[in-house]
Amino acid sequence: MASAELTDTGGSRERGSRRRATLGVLGAPVLWIVLFFLVPVVMIAFYSVGGISGLSPNDIPQFTVTPWKDFLTTDPYMELFWRSVRMSTVVSITSLILAYPVAYLLALVAGKRKYTMLIVIIVPFLTSYLLRILAFRVLLGDQGVINSFLEQVGLIDQPITWLFNSRFAIYAVLSYVWVPFVALPIFVSLESLDLQLLEASNDLGASRFRTFWSVTFPLSLPGVIAAFIFVFIPTLGEYITPLLVGGPSGFMFGNAIQSAFTTGLDWQFGSAMAMFLVVAVAVLVAFFGRYLNVRTVAE
Repeated sequence: MASAELTDTGGSRERGSRRRATLGVLGAPVLWIVLFFLVPVVMIAFYSVGGISGLSPNDIPQFTVTPWKDFLTTDPYMELFWRSVRMSTVVSITSLILAYPVAYLLALVAGKRKYTMLIVIIVPFLTSYLLRILAFRVLLGDQGVINSFLEQVGLIDQPITWLFNSRFAIYAVLSYVWVPFVALPIFVSLESLDLQLLEASNDLGASRFRTFWSVTFPLSLPGVIAAFIFVFIPTLGEYITPLLVGGPSGFMFGNAIQSAFTTGLDWQFGSAMAMFLVVAVAVLVAFFGRYLNVRTVAE
């Protein structure tokens, strides 16, 4: 009996130490998420309905749905949101098309050099994001490298205006930014392929093209789906890149939110748009989680 009690006591102490260790490991990340994600989102939600009317503690909350009504019934803002959805979709698909061959090369062709090549691809993107955007201003501007070169070789007489301050510039910059990060989940999916399946397909007489479309690509779809989500969601709320290279025609939904907070100083209206974007992203994640099993993709 004494031995059993000692065993139970030792087991309880071990479980208690494991719980404390778990709390110690997870406490800081959970506190960080609560303070810098959950609390700001809740504050923005209250601002959007007038639950917080100002920064002063003496301000009296006046609950109202007027900001939501004004936003949802104003056609230009909803059109701007759907324009941002279309632009995010184009950027995501473009990034996938550009990144898939890179991931395929690294996973199935490069052999032992794949990790060295992967580092070479990623290293340039460790520099400042703003510096890379400003570099595109130098490349795509009216007096930039591309226009100057084309003028010197006699291919154009005047600068190509749609290269800069246009939607094309946004597509080009965002696709360039996201390609290496899109390639990573696709690379992981391709690297985990069972090569015996490819050999079996070849033994059965399938061509390389048929093997790719029937075996390789379907098995890499989890990585493709994860890559699409990783690009689409942050691009939907993008505002820095359109602000620097997009011009008036590249104005996106994120720019409207930023303008409402900074230029218009209408925090309630800006909060309503921000919460609408949060809800849209949450619905999108729930959709992918329900029908495409995002948890398995992430793993």
